[in-house]
Amino acid sequence: MMTEPPPPGSIILTDWHRSVDSKEFLSRIINKKQRRRFGLLEAPVLPPQLSVDTVRYKVFISGKSGVGKTALAARLAGLDIPSMHYETTGIETTVVFWPVKLRENGRVLFLRLQLWDCGENALRRFDHLLPSCKEQVDAILFLFSFTDRASFEDLSNQIARSCEPSDNIVKLVVGTKFDLFMHADVTERDVKQFQEVWGLPVFRVGGDVFGGLGEVAPLLNALAERLWHQDCVAVAGGQPGSSVSAEAGGQAGS
Repeated sequence: MMTEPPPPGSIILTDWHRSVDSKEFLSRIINKKQRRRFGLLEAPVLPPQLSVDTVRYKVFISGKSGVGKTALAARLAGLDIPSMHYETTGIETTVVFWPVKLRENGRVLFLRLQLWDCGENALRRFDHLLPSCKEQVDAILFLFSFTDRASFEDLSNQIARSCEPSDNIVKLVVGTKFDLFMHADVTERDVKQFQEVWGLPVFRVGGDVFGGLGEVAPLLNALAERLWHQDCVAVAGGQPGSSVSAEAGGQAGS
């Protein structure tokens, strides 16, 4: 059964990445104001005095062709965003590391998010790809573009195709190309009505990112908070906020 999401900021310190306390940890994923790139077998190198647990999660990025799935993965990882759109021919994975601090006990966790991105045409052609993306998935990001109303109206189909109502999966919606407001086909009223019907938060991304964290931090923190809450509930048998080990967190990347 899907757990009720925690109130924003109730589990992790959402502005911690702006504090002096976070600099030692962020320096492990940022070099000269640029995010470090991590391969599947790489991880941030931490000094012995920093006692940090790493929790691993698999995140599937779902959406129609052209909404910006590959660009979002690059944005969350701090990588160069493709200047031209191309259809992803199969499954592409991107690793994102993100540190958070728990509000209750001040414990710092490093999230390892393995983002799975698959082209829409490939999903239609090869029946095995969607089950592979959904296998042991911990969270799904459902994307639409503010400049493509059809992608917004397709959200319900995306949700129905990717998960069951009873699935214990974190679900977030991301509206891309929010900066192109002059060409927007989706209004704030549309977004509000969607949130009221589906009860899912909608995040907005768009514009260029020059090594900054301001735009991606809210989405990464929301993912972290809901994923950790989900693990706490699962391990504690329905008691949110109970102690849970890092080894119990997530299912991907092992």
